[in-house]
Amino acid sequence: MTWADFDPGFTLISLIVVVSAFFVVRAQNMIHAVLWLGLTLLGTAAFYARLNAPFLAGVQVLTYVGGIVTLMIFGVMVTRRHESLEAEAATVAPERGLIFASAIFVMLSVVMWRSAATIPSPAPVASSADLARVLLNEYLIAFEALSLLLLAAIVGAVVLARRRDLETSPQGPVVPQATEVQP
Repeated sequence: MTWADFDPGFTLISLIVVVSAFFVVRAQNMIHAVLWLGLTLLGTAAFYARLNAPFLAGVQVLTYVGGIVTLMIFGVMVTRRHESLEAEAATVAPERGLIFASAIFVMLSVVMWRSAATIPSPAPVASSADLARVLLNEYLIAFEALSLLLLAAIVGAVVLARRRDLETSPQGPVVPQATEVQP
């Protein structure tokens, strides 16, 4: 790899993704962490756009940046944690995490440096109708199973968060009172 192969656009997008991912992990405020995650996912969409995959870039923006980030912000607000959004880090030895992250970074850097720096040929053009046909014919069961799994995860997270909120409420656990019906 030579300096002639250096791509400043890829470097800029990579820098944005890495820095925003770092801030996702290190943010003490949950809303800020979600917004940094949105920037990370937007950078991933920029990678797709640079690889001549505009449909994937659009799906990345609509699904992840628009949908998931909105859902996560909604989840933070539903759990009633918006009074104190500080999320304490539960790590005992952050140095260990830094060592492992650095080792993975070095390994990936060596692999990328030694790999051939070729520009991928454009992918074969497939219409969104072809994609829909494949998704809803060949992979219909997997597609529906994934949607049910995501729904169960969301409902479970809300139930667990509500239960924890009721247990830590300043008034104590809320117990419904039985009422008598007057004839």
